[in-house]
Amino acid sequence: MRIAMVASEAAPFAKSGGLGDVMLGLPSELARIPGNEVCLFLPYYKRIKENAAIEAEFCMDFRVKLSWREQYAGLFRLKRKVTKNQPTVYFIDNEYYFGRDGLYGYLDDGERYAYFAKAVLDAMVALNYSPDVIQTNDWQTAMLPVYLNAMYRAKLPEAKTVFTIHNIEYQGWANPDFFDNVLGLPESYRGTMDMSGGVNMMKAAIECADAVSTVSETYAQEIRYPYYAHGLDGILSSHWYKLTGITNGVDVSVFDPETDKALVSNYSVENYKAGKAANKAAIQRELGLPVKPETPLLTMITRLAGHKGLDLLCYVARRLMEEDVQLVILGTGEQRFENFFRGLAAEFPEKASAQLKFDLGLASRLYAAADIYLMPSKSEPCGLSQMNAMRYGTVPVVNATGGLKDTVPPVDPEKGTGLGFTFQSYNGDDFWGAITRSLEMYHQPEAWDALIRRDMETDFSWKKPAEKYMDLFRRLKG
Repeated sequence: MRIAMVASEAAPFAKSGGLGDVMLGLPSELARIPGNEVCLFLPYYKRIKENAAIEAEFCMDFRVKLSWREQYAGLFRLKRKVTKNQPTVYFIDNEYYFGRDGLYGYLDDGERYAYFAKAVLDAMVALNYSPDVIQTNDWQTAMLPVYLNAMYRAKLPEAKTVFTIHNIEYQGWANPDFFDNVLGLPESYRGTMDMSGGVNMMKAAIECADAVSTVSETYAQEIRYPYYAHGLDGILSSHWYKLTGITNGVDVSVFDPETDKALVSNYSVENYKAGKAANKAAIQRELGLPVKPETPLLTMITRLAGHKGLDLLCYVARRLMEEDVQLVILGTGEQRFENFFRGLAAEFPEKASAQLKFDLGLASRLYAAADIYLMPSKSEPCGLSQMNAMRYGTVPVVNATGGLKDTVPPVDPEKGTGLGFTFQSYNGDDFWGAITRSLEMYHQPEAWDALIRRDMETDFSWKKPAEKYMDLFRRLKG
């Protein structure tokens, strides 16, 4: 099957969050399936173009029309030493739109990504490439199903579209004059683009795509309700028949305690006790915490944003400091949270450490060193950190929402099942209850050992999600 995947970011080329990880793992896994031909289209950002480790070759150039404007597009292809069972990666080049230091956050982001979506379709036509399925991701590529239906059906008659929602909060809103001034769509699509008097690209993609997917089964149910949908619950409920939830995987070749070069001692499920002990002692020394092997080490690696559940952690933090524990926070974000954890670490220097920075190596070392991983998110479409933590033998404590509910079944001590500790309602006391239960089991060596082994032996790879995407693609193709 010919599968084209279109995204605004993908590791290792350009990444700002979880979408970048997904677009590394999923296309690669799909390309390994016999009979598949997978292409990935990305913007040719400045950081990609200037990265000496990324070599791309020029293919062609063409013009892209957006309403009254006409813009240059250059098409480049990634050079690979090994190409078998790997996706072909194409970059859309335009210095005006993508020759900037950052990926997002510019006043003309709507125009930039409308251009990108249309340029990808023009590139497919120029390449004489007709995919069976085009999978697009989040609002930045939401215009592609719309443009395909409105302007490109004659040239790409067989292509089916899947629009994947990674985070419904960001929808691609624009002023109403955006329709005429930038998009240049037929008048019949004005209603498709309109929502509450403005332009909403995600809403239009939901209406125009042949299928809509989200990144976990539970999130697919949640976003049909106002609490989670950020205004799109009505649209999703009326298009519920298109909606599928497929829980993400993680790149098991990257997040692997047996091979991770950031660790002081690599380990597997067979020798995890010695490996985790060595990494725990090393991280305690690195961060200036007392080296106490029996004291449970808790960590949270996250963007310091409200929906990540930081308010719950702030609520229980001093209660936690009364216990025999150590707590390490890694991440940057909202000033109020940075200030709180900075103050907590100053007040309890032997129990808390606030690492207010972005550091992938330290993140790996914390996954390996910690005993318990905290993830009390208010909402979480899928979440990757909880799966990474479990691969390193670190037990998650999570709010049972979105992908956290799907990937962390609750521990049942009597049956010896489950992968972590969960709480059902978003409040600090329920979160504290889940932490307390995890600390109680931590001091039960046999049960804790069995739990860690279950976590480390669970398959979180992209193999199963890729097969579910293939099932969806086959259903679309009939």
